[in-house]
Amino acid sequence: MSFSARLHANALGWVLPVLVIAGWEIASRAGVMPANVLPAPSAVAEAFWRLTLSGELIRNIGVSTARALAGFAVGGSIGFALGLANGLSRLSRGLTDTTLQMIRNIPHLALIPLVILWFGIDEEAKLFLVALGVFFPIYVNTLLGIQSVDPQLVEMGRVYGMDRRALFFRVILPGALPAIFVGLRYALGIMWLTLIVAETISASSGLGYMAMQAREFLLIDVVVLSILIYALLGKLADSLARLLERLSLGWHPAFQHG
Repeated sequence: MSFSARLHANALGWVLPVLVIAGWEIASRAGVMPANVLPAPSAVAEAFWRLTLSGELIRNIGVSTARALAGFAVGGSIGFALGLANGLSRLSRGLTDTTLQMIRNIPHLALIPLVILWFGIDEEAKLFLVALGVFFPIYVNTLLGIQSVDPQLVEMGRVYGMDRRALFFRVILPGALPAIFVGLRYALGIMWLTLIVAETISASSGLGYMAMQAREFLLIDVVVLSILIYALLGKLADSLARLLERLSLGWHPAFQHG
């Protein structure tokens, strides 16, 4: 797909959000939607500008982003490493996969009371929850990707004399990448979801804290602004993951026209 065609396709995806915001603004100005229920987009934009000028918004976005990326780095790294180990080794899979699958079925947000008892309400609790949330999507999809590599390709690699290292980097890992990227995109969504909950429960900074403070003072425009920023950050993370996916899988027929 050419650059102009891709740009057109991306622009098309923003038509519906723009129409929703326009309808929302019209409904607010017509009095259909009271400001104490849902403020108009123009009021949310004014809150955005006010908090940007004060520096509060940039500071809280920075804190939330740092928390999200730190938790993602920890949980994603462990999930990826275990997914690889269990995909490549029957012994490792036999030792750990049953336990991991049992833990996976526990909603990680249900652990919040226990996590607060373990770590208090400091940064460790938020990082732990985010890391736990992103761990399983990456682990499961990495394992699935390794297991779904065509055995005939692996056998062909052996016939051509590839050693284990070459077989992994030239056959197994490329074959598993589509599933790994699915796990990555899913984990990014879980990352922001977990952070929203963690920051609204216990935080002294970040977007969730800003939203909870705004709730105390009935600043609904700031609450809505916080929610919209979470949505935009999630969309940005997903777009970056899709870009990385296209760059890494340019050889794959399914991604050559996407």
